[in-house]
Amino acid sequence: MPQQHTEGQAAPRAATRVIVMGVSGSGKSTIGALVADAMDIPFLDGDSLHPMANIHKMAAGTPLSDEDRWPWLEIVGNELADTTASGMVIACSALKRSYRDVIRGKAPDTIFLHLHGSLGVLSSRLEGRSGHFMPPALLESQLATLEPLGADERSVVIDISAGINDLLAEAVAGIKRVAGQ
Repeated sequence: MPQQHTEGQAAPRAATRVIVMGVSGSGKSTIGALVADAMDIPFLDGDSLHPMANIHKMAAGTPLSDEDRWPWLEIVGNELADTTASGMVIACSALKRSYRDVIRGKAPDTIFLHLHGSLGVLSSRLEGRSGHFMPPALLESQLATLEPLGADERSVVIDISAGINDLLAEAVAGIKRVAGQ
């Protein structure tokens, strides 16, 4: 049954579904968690949804094939589609248009926040982190796979070379603009 509101009450806000996308090292998990916190909605790292076979493949330095990714992308889309009324932010590389289409097939109102950075910035970030299953050697493979967002995709693109506070402010403002909030 649809929720009703009376005069003087604000209409219920539509769920805000966001995929924070980009190559490894772009800050998807960090920025995603900060955006979710700032917007008071849950955050989920899409890496936690990968089947173990995918994680083992990536840890061994083997890029995932599309066949490896399809089930994972379906799970990511389902998580967004099944979210509560407030919405959700998920960190997910979503490098190809076809990957984003799978997610949109489950959650059509998804906004894609693309964290864009230069090879130099991305490489230095990857070299400086430990304990992650994505080795720096796969960065070039990801950059070759990355397809820019289309004009018809609900999206925000931000450059990761800015400071964290500026990135967060730009991301939240962009998401709210695209969501019509």
